[in-house]
Amino acid sequence: MRPITTLLTTSCLVTLLAGTAQAQTGIPADAPTPGGEPVASTVEDDAIVVTGTRIRRPNATSAAPIQSVTSEEIRLQAAVNIEDVLNRLPQIAPDAQQNYQDSDGRQRIKLRSLGFERTLTLVDGLRLGTMNGVDAGMIPTALVERIDVLSGGASSVYGSDAVAGVVNFILKKDLEGISLNANYNFYNHDNKDTLVSPYARAAGFPVPRGLTNDGARKDLTLSAGTKLFDGALSVMGFVNYRQSDLVPYDSRASSACQLVEAGIDGPLSCSVSTYTQYGYLSPRGGTQSGRVYANNPNGTRTFVPFGVGIQANPFDGYSYQRESERVNAGGFVTLKLSDAVELYGNGLWFRDESVNRFPARVLSFTAYGNTPFNVNCNNPLMSAAQQTAICGTAAGTSTLLPIEVRYRFNALPYNDQTYVNQGFRGVGGVRGTFADAWSYDIAGVYSRNQQDTQYAPFAPIDRINRSLNVINVGGTPTCASGTADGCVPFDAFSANNNNQALYNYLYAGRNGSEIGIGLLYDVVASISGDLGKYGVTSPLAEQGIAIAIGAEYRKDRYIGTADSVFREENGGTDFQLRQSVKEANVEVQVPLVEKQRWTHLLQINGGYRLSKYDTNPDTFSTYKIEGLWAPVEDITFRGAFNKAQRAPTVFEIRQATQRQYGTQGGSQNDFCATTTIQVPDPADPTRVITRTVAPRASIDVCRATGLADSLYGSTTLNCPNNQCTVFTGGFTVDPETAWTKTFGVVLKPRFLPGLTVSVDRFLIDIDDSIGFGDYSYWQEGCLTSGGDSYFCDKIVRAPTTGILYSAPATNPTSGYIQQGTTNTYKTKAHGWDFQGQYVLPIDRFGTLDWIFNGSLTTLAGNQESPIRLERNCAGLFGNGCGQLLPEWTHGLRTTYVTPDKAASLSFNWRYVGALTHAKNSGDPAVGGTAADARKTFYRFDPVSYFDLAATFAVGRQFTLRFSANNLLDKVPPILPNSYDVSLARNNTIPARYDSLGRQIAIGATVNF
Repeated sequence: MRPITTLLTTSCLVTLLAGTAQAQTGIPADAPTPGGEPVASTVEDDAIVVTGTRIRRPNATSAAPIQSVTSEEIRLQAAVNIEDVLNRLPQIAPDAQQNYQDSDGRQRIKLRSLGFERTLTLVDGLRLGTMNGVDAGMIPTALVERIDVLSGGASSVYGSDAVAGVVNFILKKDLEGISLNANYNFYNHDNKDTLVSPYARAAGFPVPRGLTNDGARKDLTLSAGTKLFDGALSVMGFVNYRQSDLVPYDSRASSACQLVEAGIDGPLSCSVSTYTQYGYLSPRGGTQSGRVYANNPNGTRTFVPFGVGIQANPFDGYSYQRESERVNAGGFVTLKLSDAVELYGNGLWFRDESVNRFPARVLSFTAYGNTPFNVNCNNPLMSAAQQTAICGTAAGTSTLLPIEVRYRFNALPYNDQTYVNQGFRGVGGVRGTFADAWSYDIAGVYSRNQQDTQYAPFAPIDRINRSLNVINVGGTPTCASGTADGCVPFDAFSANNNNQALYNYLYAGRNGSEIGIGLLYDVVASISGDLGKYGVTSPLAEQGIAIAIGAEYRKDRYIGTADSVFREENGGTDFQLRQSVKEANVEVQVPLVEKQRWTHLLQINGGYRLSKYDTNPDTFSTYKIEGLWAPVEDITFRGAFNKAQRAPTVFEIRQATQRQYGTQGGSQNDFCATTTIQVPDPADPTRVITRTVAPRASIDVCRATGLADSLYGSTTLNCPNNQCTVFTGGFTVDPETAWTKTFGVVLKPRFLPGLTVSVDRFLIDIDDSIGFGDYSYWQEGCLTSGGDSYFCDKIVRAPTTGILYSAPATNPTSGYIQQGTTNTYKTKAHGWDFQGQYVLPIDRFGTLDWIFNGSLTTLAGNQESPIRLERNCAGLFGNGCGQLLPEWTHGLRTTYVTPDKAASLSFNWRYVGALTHAKNSGDPAVGGTAADARKTFYRFDPVSYFDLAATFAVGRQFTLRFSANNLLDKVPPILPNSYDVSLARNNTIPARYDSLGRQIAIGATVNF
């Protein structure tokens, strides 16, 4: 063992020093599994199907790096959904749709953190769906034979979208018998005080302590299949059910409140809300204008100052793990009439429902505009003292006084924003071989994905006003408008009002909804031939030249509709989008030298594709050039160069060209204006006072936006309601072009059987990259660049007043901030991948198996314009670095299997490298200057997670599995203002870290 240990250690050191990365050659065979679970063959007619090529031939070897995840690895992870599996791969940017409050429930894949639009998702080599509607969650983990991840461009083989690479799901389709696969897991977390705890308590919020078991997830898959007519007809079907329980934010000490930091290195505190069960009332007129009150928690109709004990936690019930329910079903059939004709078809159907939770609230009048609510000063629901406190000298009269009212119905059900995703994917085709040397495959794909979104109800302002204007009728408080419309008086003047009738009046029928439907029609035809059968072979090679010729027609459609309530609240119109493409491609594999004394293998591959989109007047082409050289059998060098192009999706075309006017979100204003804000009066906390704030931008920056110097700092630049006009559209968008290069080495030393190590360098450089820039992107870019015209030209001022506001009905040519999808400059992703596997037989004691997969990211960023510096966000977060890619991540699994394969024990080490705030990077391109360097919360230390799994076979029919992920129950790193980095308010990056604690899983497979 000692020489082996030394060799392994040396190999690891050499790999690290070289910055290496492994990629696998060919397709790994699944190791025998305990329990004899039925698996599908990866070989058809002795031809290995390699992701990344349409050519099928024996002994195929990939010239591009492919990482594969086998079904055995998925079982050891106790994965319930595909998201769990992919999040562990260093090559894929982790996504957290299950741990993300604002998610729409769809699981989409982002290779190299380059966006889901640049990752092509396939099932058995054919597209899963449209780029806008892909939901990988429709694939049950129990049906996955393996997942192939091909890094780098593959547009010449598969067409547009494969810029970052391809993820290909190979499914089990040849089951004979019945198989029942069940998984159940839950979180077992010990809540201990964290950095968040004292601040939560200081704000008056509870902090959980002690052991909790929650977040149960169930996954049940029933599959059945048979073969008839001597195996000529194969039929298989399955149904899969998945369900996840809610885990709210306030169930974890690390997210007992949203931690916020004032400014840079400022004091910490919790986000607090004025939407409380005690109410928030502030007169906006009369003698008491500007005062702030809350109802006394003791139930008396008196007021108390607003503060600790009264304020609420706005995010306590938000979803840390979303409540969801999903059903997947499908079937596969093949009928082999002869070697020349095999008919096949399959269908996948799914329905998934999940929710985003929001407390039931009466929102501030500012959510509707700048006109306050009104309350009558003789409202019988107010005590005399309350009338005086709110109305002053008008108390007891019928005067309607402007007032701000905010209220949370704490005991009523949450308002849910519900997402129902459902779809169908059908495939039909014919394939076969003929003339000894040729094979063909003609397939059609139809995919339909529909998302129904029902938004949390939004109470109309007129109903709120009617319910606040209350009079006494026969001793009963009654709406002054009467009860014809069902009006229910709003008792905003007592604590803990949870009147269901009032809630129904305010919100019934106000769940605006919209529907989006994505449709894909795809016909793919290919023919592959071995010209060696005709003697077209290099004199130094055994295999002949192989060729594949193909054609494809693809059409994408998207249909967007909404009901009247949604349109009333959000505007817009129904629309339909469509785009089609005709493509032709050719591939060749040319073995030049095989099994010679001086070279074991020398091979070159090539590919070319021509594409014509009906939305673009130009025809564009993509190609690949690949090479393999094995001087000896033990060592193979390989390299690939791809020109890949991605046409804009139908959505991106709409976002570029659609002319639509709107306003900024939130409370913002022109950065060249002097503004005013309202803050609590330090001398009297029951009042608010107005403060003046100087312009954020310098006069030079404002001059770059076209503003006259005389208007700099003018309050006349302030937009109505602090919301300037935003103009979406007016851009053009062309295909982006990626130049992708991979090169590496594969080591399979014969003197050490069972060891495979490979290293690959990847370089992805995208020119004219397509991206959406909202108004804040151009606005902040102009501000931080010191007046770069690339950004500042998108700020189009009114010629005389300079104001960024215009009336949409006039179709203005100025007075707005532009936004939309367009071609920017460059996007890049560079790094190293490596994998290793070593299978060590231990005489009669079984086997040990080590599998390693790691990635070193050296460049992840972009260059926004020719005069801007290149931004490298590898290992960084914040300040615009949203990729959240540590420079180094890896996984190392060690598995012991008993000699009879009846049991296995597996230990997995997942390593997540450090992340540093961009301001502390020392790189001015990402804002890393000494003056801006942070002193607090500028680094996430490396984190190691350990998983343990055991598998036991009871005969050939039953297998039992136990797993513990995040065995040590590590608490995620804490980050204030986490929403700015991760779009989550739980004080961490849930996509990157195991944020809910230890996960215990039990699973079983029963075969009949």
